Amino acid sequence: MRKLELLVPASSLEVLKVAVIFGADAVYIGGEAYGLRAKARNFSMEDMAEGIQFAHEHGVRVYVTANILAHNDDLEGVRAYFEELKKIGPDALIIADPAVFMIAKEVCPELERHVSTQANNTNYGTYQFWWNQGASRVVSARELSLAEIKEIRAHIPEEMEIETFIHGAMCISYSGRCLLSNYFTGRDANQGACTHPCRWKYAVVEEKRPGEYLPVYENERGTYIFNSKDLCMIEHIPELIDAGIDSFKIEGRMKTALYVATVARTYRKAIDDYLESPEKYRKNMPWYLDQISNCTYRQFTTGFFFGKPSDEAQIYDNNTYVKEYTYLGIVEGSNEEGMCKITQRNKFSVGEQIEIMKPDGANIPVTVKRIVDEEGNDMESAPHPKQVLYIDLGQPLETYDILRRSEQEE
Repeated sequence: MRKLELLVPASSLEVLKVAVIFGADAVYIGGEAYGLRAKARNFSMEDMAEGIQFAHEHGVRVYVTANILAHNDDLEGVRAYFEELKKIGPDALIIADPAVFMIAKEVCPELERHVSTQANNTNYGTYQFWWNQGASRVVSARELSLAEIKEIRAHIPEEMEIETFIHGAMCISYSGRCLLSNYFTGRDANQGACTHPCRWKYAVVEEKRPGEYLPVYENERGTYIFNSKDLCMIEHIPELIDAGIDSFKIEGRMKTALYVATVARTYRKAIDDYLESPEKYRKNMPWYLDQISNCTYRQFTTGFFFGKPSDEAQIYDNNTYVKEYTYLGIVEGSNEEGMCKITQRNKFSVGEQIEIMKPDGANIPVTVKRIVDEEGNDMESAPHPKQVLYIDLGQPLETYDILRRSEQEE
């Protein structure tokens, strides 16, 4: 069996550390330029260096995205950017554009080069091409079935790696190359500035009846004909392995630490359980399914993995996320009294029951006994926006434990 990698996104240094602690084998991040998530907070060079050091100390690899479709004005900047990156030593660069790929090959040949899904990698000839150019890994297009990926594996070198998205948001455009955002708003999705127009409300207008808006399907919230469900393959780990995939990739470089911790922890356990015993994996499936729904998501689908999805499987009729838990903060340490330090993310109060989410899979309900601000003043509730607080939950906590509140009805 090929060695499996769980590849997890990180939007910030804090989230990178959570991803590492909650089970990632590798983390992918974006710098302040040349990646496809311009609206994410992304990493300064200083944070990137600290994150890479932290990950490497825990035996975790770090990949940096540089996967824009470059224009002429980008090329010299890309060269300078790669000169800086090589000094801090990420493990690989994720690239879509051939010119950017060749600059990386020239400037930092010691860094692995992975070819982004944005390059539309749909056949084994494309994989062979990139291998001959010096790529060690190619990220498959989201539109491929498992049968197609398995055929690719049979036609490429044994040492070449296949990376595939197995969980998260799906773009309605081919492998993410979307023109809608640029057309509607002037913000180019292929340059990292997508405004997500596929989440907007639409209707159809017939050419000779202007002003008559005909809904394709409408509920009380509107019509969302482009809105894809989220991908989830937690029930299909055996099929993913059988297809010859090396890296199981989670989507979400704009997601919260709660999302990253939840998805990383769940897939980590599912993969480890399956490798230990397929029977254990099947037995624990109810736990995986329960846990994977504990972060925000749109309804789930298996995407294109088992063939072209039907409209019912791929599209749904509202743009609302399912949200079962609210993210409250990450344990950052403690004070002399043993109260845990957090930077509060959402409001909670003394006397409220919340939950400690631990990397080992435990979810511990606790009651907030006390809240104190940085000056030592007692507070009845933790307001929003975020501020540094110390809280007493009646038991010691570990750094990077996640605090959350259930929003499920009793």
